[in-house]
Amino acid sequence: MDFATVFGLLLGIGGLLGGYILDKGNIAALIQPSAMMIVFGGTLGATMLSSPLKVFLSLPKYLRIAFFAPKRDPRAQIDQLVDLAVMARREGILALEDHVNSFDDAFMRNGVRLIVDGIDPELVKDMLQTELAHIEERHEVGITMFEAAGGFAPTMGIIGTVMGLVHVLGSLSDVSSLGPEIATAFIATLYGVASANIFWLPVANKLRARSQEEMLEREMTLEGILSIQAGENPNVLRQKLLSFLAASDRVEKKAGVQSGAAQEA
Repeated sequence: MDFATVFGLLLGIGGLLGGYILDKGNIAALIQPSAMMIVFGGTLGATMLSSPLKVFLSLPKYLRIAFFAPKRDPRAQIDQLVDLAVMARREGILALEDHVNSFDDAFMRNGVRLIVDGIDPELVKDMLQTELAHIEERHEVGITMFEAAGGFAPTMGIIGTVMGLVHVLGSLSDVSSLGPEIATAFIATLYGVASANIFWLPVANKLRARSQEEMLEREMTLEGILSIQAGENPNVLRQKLLSFLAASDRVEKKAGVQSGAAQEA
Protein backbone atom coordinates (compact mmCIF):
# COMPACT_ATOMS: atom_id res chain seq x y z
CA MET A 1 0.00 0.00 0.00
CA ASP A 2 1.18 3.52 -0.79
CA PHE A 3 1.14 5.12 2.66
CA ALA A 4 1.67 8.60 1.20
CA THR A 5 -1.67 8.34 -0.63
CA VAL A 6 -3.56 6.90 2.34
CA PHE A 7 -1.98 9.21 4.90
CA GLY A 8 -2.45 12.23 2.65
CA LEU A 9 -6.15 11.48 2.25
CA LEU A 10 -6.61 10.96 6.00
CA LEU A 11 -4.58 14.07 6.79
CA GLY A 12 -6.67 16.17 4.42
CA ILE A 13 -9.96 14.94 5.84
CA GLY A 14 -8.64 15.18 9.39
CA GLY A 15 -7.45 18.73 8.84
CA LEU A 16 -10.86 19.85 7.62
CA LEU A 17 -12.78 18.12 10.39
CA GLY A 18 -10.26 19.14 13.02
CA GLY A 19 -10.49 22.79 12.06
CA TYR A 20 -14.28 22.58 12.07
CA ILE A 21 -14.27 21.02 15.56
CA LEU A 22 -11.85 23.66 16.88
CA ASP A 23 -14.30 26.24 15.63
CA LYS A 24 -16.88 24.52 17.88
CA GLY A 25 -18.69 22.98 14.95
CA ASN A 26 -20.97 19.96 15.24
CA ILE A 27 -19.79 17.02 13.08
CA ALA A 28 -23.34 15.69 12.87
CA ALA A 29 -24.36 18.88 11.09
CA LEU A 30 -22.05 17.96 8.19
CA ILE A 31 -23.87 14.69 7.50
CA GLN A 32 -26.57 15.40 4.93
CA PRO A 33 -27.68 12.34 2.91
CA SER A 34 -29.56 14.42 0.36
CA ALA A 35 -26.49 16.57 -0.32
CA MET A 36 -24.36 13.43 -0.62
CA MET A 37 -26.76 11.98 -3.16
CA ILE A 38 -26.79 15.15 -5.25
CA VAL A 39 -23.04 15.73 -5.20
CA PHE A 40 -21.60 12.22 -5.35
CA GLY A 41 -24.37 10.76 -7.49
CA GLY A 42 -24.28 13.73 -9.84
CA THR A 43 -20.47 13.62 -10.07
CA LEU A 44 -20.42 9.91 -10.90
CA GLY A 45 -23.24 10.32 -13.40
CA ALA A 46 -21.54 13.21 -15.19
CA THR A 47 -18.26 11.31 -15.20
CA MET A 48 -19.94 8.24 -16.68
CA LEU A 49 -21.59 10.42 -19.30
CA SER A 50 -18.28 11.97 -20.33
CA SER A 51 -16.24 8.74 -20.36
CA PRO A 52 -16.48 5.49 -22.31
CA LEU A 53 -18.25 2.85 -20.24
CA LYS A 54 -15.21 0.58 -20.30
CA VAL A 55 -13.06 3.35 -18.82
CA PHE A 56 -15.66 4.25 -16.19
CA LEU A 57 -15.98 0.62 -15.08
CA SER A 58 -12.21 0.57 -14.65
CA LEU A 59 -12.48 3.20 -11.90
CA PRO A 60 -11.73 0.62 -9.14
CA LYS A 61 -8.64 -0.48 -11.05
CA TYR A 62 -7.35 3.10 -11.22
CA LEU A 63 -8.00 3.54 -7.50
CA ARG A 64 -6.02 0.39 -6.82
CA ILE A 65 -3.12 1.78 -8.84
CA ALA A 66 -3.26 5.05 -6.89
CA PHE A 67 -3.48 3.48 -3.43
CA PHE A 68 -1.17 0.51 -3.99
CA ALA A 69 2.28 1.41 -5.29
CA PRO A 70 3.48 -1.06 -7.95
CA LYS A 71 6.78 -2.76 -7.24
CA ARG A 72 9.42 -1.11 -9.42
CA ASP A 73 13.14 -1.73 -9.23
CA PRO A 74 14.88 0.13 -12.07
CA ARG A 75 18.30 -0.87 -10.74
CA ALA A 76 17.39 -4.54 -11.05
CA GLN A 77 16.14 -3.80 -14.56
CA ILE A 78 19.50 -2.24 -15.40
CA ASP A 79 21.34 -5.31 -14.07
CA GLN A 80 19.14 -7.54 -16.18
CA LEU A 81 19.77 -5.52 -19.34
CA VAL A 82 23.52 -5.46 -18.70
CA ASP A 83 23.51 -9.24 -18.21
CA LEU A 84 21.73 -9.60 -21.54
CA ALA A 85 24.31 -7.34 -23.17
CA VAL A 86 27.14 -9.52 -21.80
CA MET A 87 25.44 -12.65 -23.10
CA ALA A 88 24.77 -11.09 -26.52
CA ARG A 89 28.40 -9.98 -26.85
CA ARG A 90 29.71 -13.41 -25.90
CA GLU A 91 27.30 -15.76 -27.60
CA GLY A 92 25.44 -13.58 -30.10
CA ILE A 93 21.94 -12.09 -30.15
CA LEU A 94 20.35 -15.47 -30.85
CA ALA A 95 21.50 -16.67 -27.43
CA LEU A 96 18.84 -14.42 -25.90
CA GLU A 97 16.05 -16.48 -27.48
CA ASP A 98 16.05 -19.00 -24.63
CA HIS A 99 15.41 -16.16 -22.13
CA VAL A 100 12.63 -14.29 -23.94
CA ASN A 101 9.78 -15.95 -22.04
CA SER A 102 11.49 -15.52 -18.66
CA PHE A 103 10.79 -11.78 -18.51
CA ASP A 104 7.79 -10.69 -16.43
CA ASP A 105 7.56 -7.35 -18.24
CA ALA A 106 5.65 -7.77 -21.52
CA PHE A 107 7.30 -4.67 -23.02
CA MET A 108 10.80 -6.04 -22.42
CA ARG A 109 9.76 -9.50 -23.59
CA ASN A 110 8.42 -8.05 -26.83
CA GLY A 111 11.51 -5.91 -27.38
CA VAL A 112 13.98 -8.76 -26.86
CA ARG A 113 11.93 -11.00 -29.15
CA LEU A 114 12.15 -8.36 -31.90
CA ILE A 115 15.94 -8.10 -31.77
CA VAL A 116 16.29 -11.89 -31.60
CA ASP A 117 14.18 -12.14 -34.77
CA GLY A 118 16.68 -9.86 -36.50
CA ILE A 119 14.30 -6.96 -37.11
CA ASP A 120 15.96 -3.80 -38.43
CA PRO A 121 17.03 -1.51 -35.53
CA GLU A 122 15.05 1.46 -36.83
CA LEU A 123 11.92 -0.66 -37.17
CA VAL A 124 12.42 -2.05 -33.66
CA LYS A 125 12.72 1.49 -32.34
CA ASP A 126 9.61 2.65 -34.20
CA MET A 127 7.54 -0.32 -33.03
CA LEU A 128 8.52 0.03 -29.38
CA GLN A 129 8.05 3.79 -29.41
CA THR A 130 4.59 3.30 -30.90
CA GLU A 131 3.79 0.85 -28.10
CA LEU A 132 5.02 3.38 -25.53
CA ALA A 133 2.85 6.09 -27.05
CA HIS A 134 -0.25 3.91 -26.83
CA ILE A 135 0.54 2.93 -23.23
CA GLU A 136 0.78 6.59 -22.32
CA GLU A 137 -2.50 7.32 -24.09
CA ARG A 138 -4.26 4.58 -22.13
CA HIS A 139 -2.89 6.02 -18.90
CA GLU A 140 -4.08 9.48 -19.86
CA VAL A 141 -7.64 8.24 -20.38
CA GLY A 142 -7.92 7.24 -16.73
CA ILE A 143 -6.21 10.40 -15.51
CA THR A 144 -8.57 12.54 -17.57
CA MET A 145 -11.58 10.77 -16.05
CA PHE A 146 -10.50 11.68 -12.52
CA GLU A 147 -9.71 15.24 -13.57
CA ALA A 148 -13.17 15.50 -15.11
CA ALA A 149 -14.74 14.24 -11.87
CA GLY A 150 -12.71 16.86 -10.01
CA GLY A 151 -14.26 19.50 -12.23
CA PHE A 152 -17.82 18.19 -11.95
CA ALA A 153 -17.84 17.82 -8.14
CA PRO A 154 -17.73 21.55 -7.20
CA THR A 155 -20.38 22.31 -9.81
CA MET A 156 -22.62 19.59 -8.41
CA GLY A 157 -22.06 21.11 -4.99
CA ILE A 158 -23.26 24.48 -6.22
CA ILE A 159 -26.28 22.86 -7.86
CA GLY A 160 -27.10 21.12 -4.58
CA THR A 161 -26.78 24.41 -2.72
CA VAL A 162 -29.06 26.20 -5.18
CA MET A 163 -31.62 23.42 -4.88
CA GLY A 164 -31.45 23.73 -1.09
CA LEU A 165 -31.88 27.49 -1.25
CA VAL A 166 -34.87 27.10 -3.54
CA HIS A 167 -36.44 24.88 -0.90
CA VAL A 168 -35.58 27.37 1.87
CA LEU A 169 -36.92 30.39 0.03
CA GLY A 170 -40.10 28.48 -0.74
CA SER A 171 -40.90 28.22 2.95
CA LEU A 172 -40.13 31.61 4.46
CA SER A 173 -43.10 31.41 6.84
CA ASP A 174 -40.86 30.08 9.61
CA VAL A 175 -38.15 32.72 9.90
CA SER A 176 -36.58 31.09 12.95
CA SER A 177 -35.43 28.09 10.91
CA LEU A 178 -34.11 30.17 8.03
CA GLY A 179 -30.48 30.29 9.27
CA PRO A 180 -30.05 26.55 9.93
CA GLU A 181 -31.70 25.63 6.64
CA ILE A 182 -29.41 27.96 4.67
CA ALA A 183 -26.42 26.48 6.48
CA THR A 184 -27.62 23.01 5.56
CA ALA A 185 -27.97 24.05 1.92
CA PHE A 186 -24.29 25.01 1.78
CA ILE A 187 -23.21 21.53 2.91
CA ALA A 188 -23.54 20.43 -0.72
CA THR A 189 -20.96 23.02 -1.80
CA LEU A 190 -18.67 21.76 0.94
CA TYR A 191 -19.01 18.18 -0.29
CA GLY A 192 -18.31 19.18 -3.87
CA VAL A 193 -15.28 21.39 -3.24
CA ALA A 194 -13.80 19.06 -0.62
CA SER A 195 -14.18 15.87 -2.66
CA ALA A 196 -12.63 17.55 -5.71
CA ASN A 197 -9.57 18.85 -3.87
CA ILE A 198 -9.02 16.01 -1.40
CA PHE A 199 -9.91 13.03 -3.57
CA TRP A 200 -10.57 13.38 -7.30
CA LEU A 201 -7.80 15.80 -8.33
CA PRO A 202 -5.11 14.37 -5.98
CA VAL A 203 -5.83 10.86 -7.26
CA ALA A 204 -5.49 12.15 -10.84
CA ASN A 205 -2.13 13.67 -9.94
CA LYS A 206 -1.00 10.43 -8.29
CA LEU A 207 -1.99 8.45 -11.39
CA ARG A 208 0.00 10.87 -13.54
CA ALA A 209 3.02 10.40 -11.28
CA ARG A 210 2.63 6.61 -11.56
CA SER A 211 2.41 6.93 -15.35
CA GLN A 212 5.56 9.07 -15.52
CA GLU A 213 7.47 6.55 -13.41
CA GLU A 214 6.38 3.68 -15.65
CA MET A 215 7.13 5.55 -18.86
CA LEU A 216 10.62 6.49 -17.64
CA GLU A 217 11.36 2.85 -16.82
CA ARG A 218 10.06 1.69 -20.19
CA GLU A 219 12.10 4.33 -22.02
CA MET A 220 15.14 3.05 -20.15
CA THR A 221 14.24 -0.50 -21.23
CA LEU A 222 13.87 0.66 -24.84
CA GLU A 223 17.30 2.28 -24.76
CA GLY A 224 18.80 -0.87 -23.28
CA ILE A 225 17.25 -3.14 -25.90
CA LEU A 226 18.48 -0.95 -28.77
CA SER A 227 21.96 -0.79 -27.23
CA ILE A 228 22.07 -4.58 -26.91
CA GLN A 229 21.10 -4.92 -30.55
CA ALA A 230 23.86 -2.45 -31.49
CA GLY A 231 26.41 -4.53 -29.56
CA GLU A 232 27.43 -1.76 -27.16
CA ASN A 233 29.92 -2.44 -24.40
CA PRO A 234 28.09 -3.50 -21.19
CA ASN A 235 30.03 -0.94 -19.14
CA VAL A 236 28.89 1.83 -21.45
CA LEU A 237 25.35 0.47 -21.40
CA ARG A 238 25.23 0.49 -17.60
CA GLN A 239 26.44 4.08 -17.44
CA LYS A 240 23.90 5.08 -20.07
CA LEU A 241 21.01 3.44 -18.24
CA LEU A 242 22.06 4.85 -14.87
CA SER A 243 21.54 8.31 -16.35
CA PHE A 244 17.79 7.58 -16.26
CA LEU A 245 17.92 7.39 -12.45
CA ALA A 246 18.07 10.17 -9.89
CA ALA A 247 21.57 10.99 -8.64
CA SER A 248 20.84 9.47 -5.22
CA ASP A 249 19.86 6.16 -6.83
CA ARG A 250 23.01 6.07 -8.95
CA VAL A 251 25.24 6.37 -5.88
CA GLU A 252 23.94 3.07 -4.54
CA LYS A 253 25.07 1.42 -7.73
CA LYS A 254 28.59 2.83 -7.87
CA ALA A 255 30.07 -0.16 -6.11
CA GLY A 256 28.47 -2.47 -8.61
CA VAL A 257 29.08 -0.52 -11.78
CA GLN A 258 31.84 -2.91 -12.81
CA SER A 259 30.16 -6.12 -11.67
CA GLY A 260 27.93 -6.84 -14.64
CA ALA A 261 30.59 -6.03 -17.25
CA ALA A 262 33.80 -7.09 -15.54
CA GLN A 263 33.41 -10.51 -17.06
CA GLU A 264 33.35 -8.91 -20.50
CA ALA A 265 36.84 -7.50 -19.99
